[in-house]
Amino acid sequence: MKRLLLWLLPAVLLLCVGCAREADPWDAAPSIPGYGEAVRIPSDTAACFVIYRWDNGDSWIATNDGQAYLIADAAPDGLDPAVTVIPHSPERIYMAASAVMCFWESLGRLGDIRFSALEADDWTLDGARDAMHAGTMRYAGKYREPDYEMLLTGGCDLSIQSTMSEHVPKVKEKLRELGIPVFVDRSSYEADPLARVEWVKVYAEIAGCPEAGETLYAEQKAVFDRLTDASPSGKTAVFFYITASGKFVTRKHGDYVSKMIELAGGENVFPFEGDDTALSSVTLSPEDFVLAAKDADIIFYNGTITGNPASIGELVSKNALLADFRAVKNGDVWCTEANLYQNIMKTGEILADFYAVFADTGESLTYLSKLDG
Repeated sequence: MKRLLLWLLPAVLLLCVGCAREADPWDAAPSIPGYGEAVRIPSDTAACFVIYRWDNGDSWIATNDGQAYLIADAAPDGLDPAVTVIPHSPERIYMAASAVMCFWESLGRLGDIRFSALEADDWTLDGARDAMHAGTMRYAGKYREPDYEMLLTGGCDLSIQSTMSEHVPKVKEKLRELGIPVFVDRSSYEADPLARVEWVKVYAEIAGCPEAGETLYAEQKAVFDRLTDASPSGKTAVFFYITASGKFVTRKHGDYVSKMIELAGGENVFPFEGDDTALSSVTLSPEDFVLAAKDADIIFYNGTITGNPASIGELVSKNALLADFRAVKNGDVWCTEANLYQNIMKTGEILADFYAVFADTGESLTYLSKLDG
């Protein structure tokens, strides 16, 4: 028995060490030999990133998937090899996360994005589209199949990817093999719409202009602070689109779009709560969708995915059951504009559009349009 215990002891100790490491919080203060103590930069609403800074000008960004990034001119001795080193103020970035481009445009640093995973006409941001037409930003292949030769010869010094890159790990491996650091954006994992905006601080840190990030976030927060004092309208709403196969795709109750509807004074009719899978949508059969949504006061059709119908009649032609919806009968049907999803830095203005619909202010809108009967 004693021999068995002695044989098991090393394994138990290793297991305990492994458990201890797994229990380490992802947002803990970094420890790098020779660096001293880092100062944590306060965040307001974001839950998926932290930023630390040292007196030497280097910074540390950690994300809630356990990834860590050091912004430094070179990797210091003793740095954990799992940490990605990003150069100060990279100037030749390959942007493979379309939702992130608006941060760089707002920061006035669009010139740092030299390579795009979208072609010119796929951008709804004027600055990105114009840069591609001018040739200062070039198409370098989609995120799942980038033009490595172009990136390498063009001196790419950072690739910003969405979490879609997790489905093609060989791409990240190849980029790193070529000496191109990869940063994976997780702003879409923030349930709070204002928290998504706060990711501008992450990119301002990378770009080397943290004060600008603070200012831009404060501007959007001011809009939220003004609108969230509004009284509930008492109106219900549904936000959805119809797939090519005829299924209805709507948003979970805890999703950031649902939260914007709530902040604007409305209520999403669907009770589905968010979960830790980061999937913000729910796919339903027409029968289940109609049962829950037919009495909603307002319809928001997500035309970003399948294109906007030109009229209420065209929307109803997608499924005749919609004709009996209260919002259809009352003509209270709205569509999202194509520029909605590439404009995180306009979230305050998007919230204001939702508010104008619920409050029936009659104001002209930028990100929503009303369908004619």
